Amino acid sequence: MINVILPYLYVFLMAFVLTLILTPIVREVNRKLGMVDKPDPRRINIVPIPRGGGMAVMLGVTATYLTLGPILGFASATGYKITALAVSIALLGIVDDKYSLPPKLKLLGQLLIALAAWGWAGVGFKSMFPALPAYLDCIFTVFWITGAINAFNLIDGLDGLASGLALIATLGMSGALFFVGRGDMTIAYFALIGGLLAFLRYNYHPASIFLGDSGSMYIGFLVSVMPLIGRSPNSFLVSVGVPILAMGVPIFDTSLAILRRSIRHILLKKTAVGEKGQGEVMTADKDHLHHRILRSSGLNQRKAAWTLYAIAVIAVAFGLAGMALQSKAGGMWLLAIAIASVVIFKDMAQIELYDAGKLLNTMAHDKSHKMRRRIARFTTPLHLIADIVMIGLAYLVYVFIFNIDINADLLKTAFTIRLTTMLFFLFVMNTYRTTWSRAMLSNYIRLILAAFFGTVASSVIIYYIPRFHTGNPIGSVLIFFLLSAVFLVSIRFLRAFVRDTLYALDCASLKSRKDVSRVLVYGAGLRYKAFRRELVRRSTTNDRIIVGIIDDDITLRGKYIGGIKIMGTLSEAPEIINAVNADQVVIACEIDEEWLGVIKDMLKNSKVKVTHFNFNEKEIM
Repeated sequence: MINVILPYLYVFLMAFVLTLILTPIVREVNRKLGMVDKPDPRRINIVPIPRGGGMAVMLGVTATYLTLGPILGFASATGYKITALAVSIALLGIVDDKYSLPPKLKLLGQLLIALAAWGWAGVGFKSMFPALPAYLDCIFTVFWITGAINAFNLIDGLDGLASGLALIATLGMSGALFFVGRGDMTIAYFALIGGLLAFLRYNYHPASIFLGDSGSMYIGFLVSVMPLIGRSPNSFLVSVGVPILAMGVPIFDTSLAILRRSIRHILLKKTAVGEKGQGEVMTADKDHLHHRILRSSGLNQRKAAWTLYAIAVIAVAFGLAGMALQSKAGGMWLLAIAIASVVIFKDMAQIELYDAGKLLNTMAHDKSHKMRRRIARFTTPLHLIADIVMIGLAYLVYVFIFNIDINADLLKTAFTIRLTTMLFFLFVMNTYRTTWSRAMLSNYIRLILAAFFGTVASSVIIYYIPRFHTGNPIGSVLIFFLLSAVFLVSIRFLRAFVRDTLYALDCASLKSRKDVSRVLVYGAGLRYKAFRRELVRRSTTNDRIIVGIIDDDITLRGKYIGGIKIMGTLSEAPEIINAVNADQVVIACEIDEEWLGVIKDMLKNSKVKVTHFNFNEKEIM
C-alpha cells in the first residue's frame, strides 16, 4: 500500500513545495514590473495587489511533471505536448496581465492553442465517440477548451475563488478516475492539486497575490484537457459528466455573463443610450455570481467564496454518487438537474430574466413601422407553428392514455390526419384572423368548436382505418377533443402569462431600488387591471411598484389580484400607507366630486401623492 501511495505523495509534495517557494518570488517580481491590480469601481480589492501569480503554479506543476514524470513513468508524448501548450496559454496570460491585450486578440490566442491541443496533441472527444466526424470533434473540443479557459478567467473575481474552485474540480475528476479503477491516470492530477493548494496559501482572503490571466487561463486549460487524455470505463461520465459538474460554477457564471451582456448590448443599441463600448459582450460588469453573493452577504469575501465552494462540492458529490450507484445514477442526475433548475431560476430572475423581459417588452412596443411590419409578418406563421406544437403534444398525451405504440406508420397516417383536419377547421373558423391579445369569450368558443369539429372529423376518418382503431371511438373522441382544446386555449393565454411574468420580474428588480415610487391602489376592478397593464407596457422605464390594494368591498379583504394583496378599505388607508411605506395613492375606480372630497380628507395627513387613473368617453364633435 505504501509503495502505491508514495508516487502520488512525491508528485503532490514536489508541486506543493515548489509553488509555495515560487509564489512569494513571483509576487515581488510582478510588483516591480508594475503588474498590480489597483482599486477601481469594478474591482473588489481596496489596496494594490500583484497579479500574474499563476506563473508560480505553472512553474511548480510543470517542473514536477517534467522531473518526476519520466522517473515514475507517468509522462507521455501527449503529456509533454499538453504541458507545452499549457505553458503557452500561461505565457499568453502573463502578456495580458502586463499589457492588457484586446479581448479579441486574447480570444484568438486561446482558440489557436485549443486547436493545437486537438490537432497536434491529439486531444478530443473522438476517443469516446469513434463515429464522430473529425470536423465536429474539432469544433466540440475547441469549444470545450476555450469555454473552460474563459470560465475560470471570468470567475476569478474574489480572493481564492478561481484557485479554490479549480482545486475542487481537480479533486472531483481524480476521484472519478478512482471510481472506475484507473487510479494510475490520476497521478498527474496530484501535481495540479499540490500547486493549487500551495497557491491558496497566498491567494486566500486576504490575498497577497492574484492568479491573473496567466493563472486562470492555465488552470482552465488543464482542467478541461486532462479528462480527455486517454480512455477509461464509463468514459463519458469520467471525461465529460463529472468535469461539467466539477466546473459547474465557472461554466454557469460564464453562460450567464454571455447571455446578460448580449441582451444588454441589444438593449443599448435599441435605446441608443450608454457610452461607446458599454454593453459589449466582452466588456466586464459587476453581476457575476460572486458579485451577487457579495451584495447579499454584506461584502464578505470569505462567505461569498465558501458559498461557491460549497456549491461546487455538492455538484461534484452528485457526480461521484451517480457513478458509485451506477444503476441508480439516472435518479441522482435528475435530482441534481431539478435542484440546479430551481437555483438557476432564482439566481437569474432579478438580472438575466429581467433584462430579457426588458428586451422583449422593448421589441413588443417598438413604434417603428419597420418593427411593426416585421411583427405583423410573422404573427400568423408563429400562431400556426404554436398550434402544430400544441396539437402534437395533445396527440402524445392521447396515445399515452390509450397505450398506443408510436411508430412511423402511426405518425405518417393517424397523426397527419388529426393534424391536417384540426388545422383545416382552425382556418375555417377564422382563428388565425383573430387578435388574441384582445379576444373575447366568443373567440374562445369558436376555437373550442374548431377543436371539436376537427376531432370528430379526424376520428371518423381514422375509424375506417382498422389498424388505428382504439376500440372505444366515443372515448377517443372525447379525450382527444379535451386535450386539444386545453392545449390550444392554453397557448393563447401565453401572451398574458409572459406579460405578467415580465411585470413580476420588473417588480422583483424594483424592490431593491431606493428611487422607486411605492404605489397603493384604491379600487380592484377593471380600472385597476388597466392601470397595472400600463405599468407592464412601460416596464423598461417604469419607476413605480404596486405594494397593495384597498377596496371598499369588504368581501375582498385578504384576497390577492395578480399577486397583490387587498389590504382593507378606504377607511383604513392611513394605517395601510404607513404599513407598506407607500408614497403614492392611485385611485383606479369611478368617483364623483363628493367622494373625491372624502378621499382627500381621509389622506390629507398621510403626505402622499394622490392621482386618479381613469378612462372616459368624451364628445369631441
